[in-house]
Amino acid sequence: MATPSEKLAQSLETLHKLQQQGLGAIRSADLTRTHRERLVSNGFLQEVMKGWYIPSRPDDGLSGESTAWYAAFWDFCSTYLEHRFGTDWCLSPEQSISLYADNHSVPKQLLVRSPKGGNNITTFLYGTSLLDVRLDLPDEKHMNEMGSLRLFSLPAALISCSPEYFTQNPTDVRAALSIIRDASEILPLLLERGKSIVAGRLAGAFRNIGRERIADEIVKTMRAAGYDVRESDPFKNLPAITLSRHTPSPYANRIRLMWQQMRQTVIDAFPPAPGLPVNVKTYLEHVDDLYPADAYNSLSIEGYRVSHELIEQVRSGNWNPDASMQDRSQRDALAARGYWMAFQAVKESVQRVLNGETPGTVADEDHRDWYRQLFAPSVTAGILSPADLAGYRNSQVFIRRSMHVPPRCEAVRDVMPVLFELLHDEQEPSVRVVLGHFMFVYIHPYMDGNGRIGRFLMNVMLAAGGYPWVVIPVEQRDSYMEALEAASVEQDIRPFTKFLATLINFDPS
Repeated sequence: MATPSEKLAQSLETLHKLQQQGLGAIRSADLTRTHRERLVSNGFLQEVMKGWYIPSRPDDGLSGESTAWYAAFWDFCSTYLEHRFGTDWCLSPEQSISLYADNHSVPKQLLVRSPKGGNNITTFLYGTSLLDVRLDLPDEKHMNEMGSLRLFSLPAALISCSPEYFTQNPTDVRAALSIIRDASEILPLLLERGKSIVAGRLAGAFRNIGRERIADEIVKTMRAAGYDVRESDPFKNLPAITLSRHTPSPYANRIRLMWQQMRQTVIDAFPPAPGLPVNVKTYLEHVDDLYPADAYNSLSIEGYRVSHELIEQVRSGNWNPDASMQDRSQRDALAARGYWMAFQAVKESVQRVLNGETPGTVADEDHRDWYRQLFAPSVTAGILSPADLAGYRNSQVFIRRSMHVPPRCEAVRDVMPVLFELLHDEQEPSVRVVLGHFMFVYIHPYMDGNGRIGRFLMNVMLAAGGYPWVVIPVEQRDSYMEALEAASVEQDIRPFTKFLATLINFDPS
């Protein structure tokens, strides 16, 4: 007779085969009742709605844990929509624009068009939902696929989206506009549909981001065709900005736009910089005194895929969701050692900025050393592989309980130089402090350690402005995470700025 571990291994093998088929959602019909109930009871399967499930992890079975759902959201929706509508659906033009702008944050409500739609709301987990609206789809030539998602093409989306979207989501729209290379991508649809008002709005929008030629071509061509075009800037309440024409990823332009949009809020809400301390030695001694209180566990997480190794562990009876205290203690000791080593490296960076070196340059040159020191002991002990020290991540990460989805790994290498360029050029110390920390964890460039390194970066920027070293208390973790979430998902940096401002309470000079 098979043991419970062997039975669970059989169920995991079945789930693994379904995942290998690329299914973003698991239906009741895909599993026998026995397999389904066994996987659910052991935490490997989570019900989203009646008859529909997603893979999960037992150690994420905490009350209110939403990470598995946010990580699975887009694949689940595409599988569910394909089941309901076949290929007769696409996301709204507004949602399409956000995805072209590399904004993969989970929306509270996903708006979908389909001629088979019922104008119904389907409720999902954690306050999310899907609204299917009965509307015709654009011509096939004006649709694209992004992975398993069906979208308006970018030109069609820009022409079809509501005027309000330009003002409600300026960062996404301006980042998406920067992808357009020539007016010829936009003009055919404008001319075919006689969209003179839209043409005026798009001309103003392109001019706002420094694309004068595209703006002029739109206006001149539409007028030559007999249309009365009156240019208007939908971003008139935002400063104009010139975005790169040669950036491979729109995410880089998103970072520039967010920085510009948020910086004045930071300046208004954060204490003015006191200036470099007179006594560098005293400042560094205070930093040493704070070391025991400064360690903070990483906030990043990895994926939820079932692996062959896990299946074999379960089969042999060696699977233990509650790792032994001995193993946990060893990991804790290695993490503490790595943090100590990284802290010493960060102190050297602090000394550099206290001696007047440019903080953005120091952070750019040194942050990889902080990362290597943070994880070197775990590599030496064999818990991590040497490849884990290679640098920026090569796969997707998800942040625990966050609706924000960090950029694809391909975009990270485009974005990180932009972040350090912004830090280098920024003259306001408070902006470097707040946006340096926020943008680093927003990008999440590493597979692990992003929270810790983000706080190291924050403290180097604090030192460069003469602010004290700041420890974010564990007791305020929820407030800290909520403030980061508001900045990431709602583009509201004010709560995070005010949160950090309350922790500035010591003058080391």
